[in-house]
Amino acid sequence: MIESPYFSLSLPHNNCRYRMEQLVEISKTQVIMAFVATCIESSARLLNTTYQEVYHRMKRVGMIERYIIPHYESLHTESRESIANGMIECLNQWEKSK
Repeated sequence: MIESPYFSLSLPHNNCRYRMEQLVEISKTQVIMAFVATCIESSARLLNTTYQEVYHRMKRVGMIERYIIPHYESLHTESRESIANGMIECLNQWEKSK
């Protein structure tokens, strides 16, 4: 069972009556950084390139710090495909203006 930003991990052991459960709390910063990674990876897939290349391109123009992180709240409500297309369009525009 996974509940964001918490998840529960249950590990039953055969017919044993013991059950181990662990709850892990994820900070908002970790959630946002996971979203940034998803943006980069999804964009890389559409561009048919590596996530490292997309990361360096985004970093070079300041897109992660000046666009993705500050606009997390509105961006994360969109579909992954829509986000990736928007990221690529934004990245191309920002690179042209540099």
